[in-house]
Amino acid sequence: LGGKYSESESSTAQTLASANVNTWRVDHPRQATLEFNRDRKSMSVLASQWSKSSARGNRLLVKGAPNLLLERCTHAKLRDGTVVKLDGKLRRQIEQKTTDLATRPLRCLALAVKETDKLEESLRHYSQAAMEDDERHPLLSDQQNYASIESGLTWVGMVGIKDPARPEVAESINKCHDAGVRVIMITGDARDTAVAIARDVNILPPASLGQQIKAYEGREFFEKPESEQLQLLDSPGNMVFCRAEPSDKQKLIKMLQSLGEICAMTGDGVNDAPALQQANIGIAMGIAGTEVAKEAADMVLADDNFSTIVVAVEEGRCIYANMQAFICFLISCNIGEIICILLAAVCGFPEPLSAMHLLWVNLVTDGPPATALGFNPPAPDVMSQKPRPSDEPIMTKWMSYRYLLTGLYVGFATLGPFVGHYLAQGISLRQLRSWGKCDLSWSPPDGVTCESLFQGAGRELPQTLSLTVLVCMELFKALSAVSVDSSLLTVGPNQNPWLIGGVALPFLLHVAVVYSSKLGLPGLAKSFGLVPLSLNDWKTALKWSAPILIVEEVLKAMGRSRSRHDARK
Repeated sequence: LGGKYSESESSTAQTLASANVNTWRVDHPRQATLEFNRDRKSMSVLASQWSKSSARGNRLLVKGAPNLLLERCTHAKLRDGTVVKLDGKLRRQIEQKTTDLATRPLRCLALAVKETDKLEESLRHYSQAAMEDDERHPLLSDQQNYASIESGLTWVGMVGIKDPARPEVAESINKCHDAGVRVIMITGDARDTAVAIARDVNILPPASLGQQIKAYEGREFFEKPESEQLQLLDSPGNMVFCRAEPSDKQKLIKMLQSLGEICAMTGDGVNDAPALQQANIGIAMGIAGTEVAKEAADMVLADDNFSTIVVAVEEGRCIYANMQAFICFLISCNIGEIICILLAAVCGFPEPLSAMHLLWVNLVTDGPPATALGFNPPAPDVMSQKPRPSDEPIMTKWMSYRYLLTGLYVGFATLGPFVGHYLAQGISLRQLRSWGKCDLSWSPPDGVTCESLFQGAGRELPQTLSLTVLVCMELFKALSAVSVDSSLLTVGPNQNPWLIGGVALPFLLHVAVVYSSKLGLPGLAKSFGLVPLSLNDWKTALKWSAPILIVEEVLKAMGRSRSRHDARK
């Protein structure tokens, strides 16, 4: 094309193309621009100074959607420059070539020209320099005239533009499918191009499978009865909408929302702003997006990458699971403490835990592990779980039932070593229930006094045992809560170093208080009403506290079974 560039420049295709464009812009000044609109799906420029053009006047250079531009062409220019009439056979050949390019997939752009002698007389020698702006020209002042100006064209050719998806998108679409997230592609491309791209990125199944696909042109879809539209949108599987208008996006979002769907919509243009606002989550592009789209959106993608949305879904599910683990851990621990005190009161036993003990557990033992649960890693199956209902409470019925059972065991196991200590002293359950009447209605075994049983060190030892069991159980529970449903054998505590620290610190503090008298701080243990434990006492504490891990594993297995059953339904 006679592009001009210096010898120092690299003669790459990009350099040559840039040189040719700049040369054309200088040699053939643009006199007017017929802007693109979605009705005619084309745009054109009126350029001058064509030496080979008849009467050396203007030419109209047009580009647009092949299917619509072909309708406005009456002739075609062959490779040798010959202009022939565009008959039915040639039209079919062009249409077939368009289909072939679109299915590769390439975005197709048709090129056409309108020679000087075919232009409206007032445009043949029109010059922008002669008029201050296009609005003064009767034809150029109204966009309704653009379609008639761009008629009677000569088909020049067609280009196929490769716009490949990012390599990670296909895998991200698969993750969406596994996670129960439907992907609906809305594009202005032709149907063949849209379907081919959708197959490339796994939105639609490969053609080799022979499955029926849901791909519609916007106008075609909205001409269907509304009941059929809703039925199609409510059916499972991904969909593709091509040749869609910006308003179509907002209509589709409203219809999906009426079906109870939670819609996240991506967009970058000014025309996408209404749909971004309508969606439950509007996502604008941070690099290619307009400021209007960014202001209308709920979030902005800094890297314009679809895979980032999938990562955000995974992170959101992880955050929700961690919130659930945090809340349920604290609730189940408190349920256990309440049940322990309640059982002791109902049975008439001495208090197994004092107010100071409960305060110590709630502030020191519960706090650090619960906080560390916020750093739990995602569960291995987090992106294979189906979406939860938007109105589902964070404490579901199953979770309430599960943690009530856990709380029952915590309460029973906390009271167990307390009662077991007195039974080992020869005190029956009946006597323990009436411990306040010791020496009045019953007498302790020989060599034992009521005061040594229920006052001072005699009562501090069983209380220390109960407190130690409760502390150990809650720390074991925290380790098990590294995942709400996954087994400890699958997701171990080592995957959350913060949790290991959050468990180790309270345990060391508890041990320090229990043995503070041996550390030179006897007043500390006395203020808590605790005494040092022997090796046998620790064995007893582990015997009562360790089974909480088995209880948790059994309940987790039941939860996984329920989830699989619900997924099949």
